[in-house]
Amino acid sequence: MIEATNPSASVNRILITKGLRAFGDGYVSLLLPLYLIELGMSPFQVGLVATTTLLGSALSTVLVGLHAYRYHYRTMLLAASAMMFGTGLGFATITDFWPLLLIALVGTLNPSSGDASVFLPLEHALLSSVIDDKRRTRVFAHYSLVGSLVAAFGSLAAALPSMAGSVGLTTLAAIKGMFLLYALLAAVAAWVYRGLPRALSAEVRAPAAPLTRSRTRVYTLAALFSLDAFGGGLVVQSILALWLFQSYALSITAAGTLFFWTGVLTSISYLVAVRIAARWGLLNTMVFTHLPSSLCLIAIPFMPALSYVIVLLFIRSALSQMDVPTRSSYVMAIVQPGERPATASITAVPRSLAAAVSPVLSGYLLGVSAFGWPLLIAGSAKIVYDMLLFGMFRKIRPPEEAPRDG
Repeated sequence: MIEATNPSASVNRILITKGLRAFGDGYVSLLLPLYLIELGMSPFQVGLVATTTLLGSALSTVLVGLHAYRYHYRTMLLAASAMMFGTGLGFATITDFWPLLLIALVGTLNPSSGDASVFLPLEHALLSSVIDDKRRTRVFAHYSLVGSLVAAFGSLAAALPSMAGSVGLTTLAAIKGMFLLYALLAAVAAWVYRGLPRALSAEVRAPAAPLTRSRTRVYTLAALFSLDAFGGGLVVQSILALWLFQSYALSITAAGTLFFWTGVLTSISYLVAVRIAARWGLLNTMVFTHLPSSLCLIAIPFMPALSYVIVLLFIRSALSQMDVPTRSSYVMAIVQPGERPATASITAVPRSLAAAVSPVLSGYLLGVSAFGWPLLIAGSAKIVYDMLLFGMFRKIRPPEEAPRDG
């Protein structure tokens, strides 16, 4: 245990920073397409920016994978916070497409309400290092819960620019103000990270710790997670919001309220996932909650009215993310402790790369047709992922489930 004296202190700091970043991601994912459209950009350009942000996250995670072992984790997290600060400041002050695309590449902007940034593997490695096997799934559930619930409130905050007229501001100016708030959140996160003990990297060196016995297992998981991420990238929140704007003329206020409630349902599902996993196992929870949510995604484009779409989005939100804390816990559990940081990065990078390809494809498809092709393709890809994952890993169980093997 890296921080034997008080592991809860480090866990709490990570949960706080997770919440700060999630709040920013919650409203940025909705305001990003609106902001770019307000600047005169096309749906394809919106998709390209979303793709570039995910590609940038993948590249930054690769750099962490190559060089994090040389630095304390606290140093890396502070550097990531500085990147987040610069991203918010850049989007608040620059309006031309190509400079914004460059900022999207090198920054931390997240087109989804979930976490798809360089922070994720660093924090996963830290959490798995300061907690024991019995607490691991619950702590990861709390980590996901904080992110989802706070992101839901962030979605509500996306409606603030629509009230700009009452205080004499244009919508564009108000959105820029929200990007400045994003930069401020990064500064607060950096202040919280500074309280992490420097000793956190003393025993775990990510991901220079070599993969030995788990190498094949980790690479197989990385490939499978990439398929899932490709599907998820097709329907990141920015793209889903764009489809709703186009297909149903949904206002930003209505979209913010919708994604608030989907976020609340997702948050509740994390705690439910812990109970289900305790009874049925981590892998079973991952697969058999994910499959029906993917079927909902496939059905959404065929719905005759917005009310049906909203019902299916709610059902999907209550199911689709149960695999997030269980997946994080499962992956950390089935590799050797010394391999966990390497595993966190190796499984994260291909996910980011695969997800980076998808939004630009979605933007192109939505520019050609108002039909929800991205949702249909995403659901199909995710079903294939679930079937392959269960087929390949159903016999591999984490330590806390080992007694059931008898």
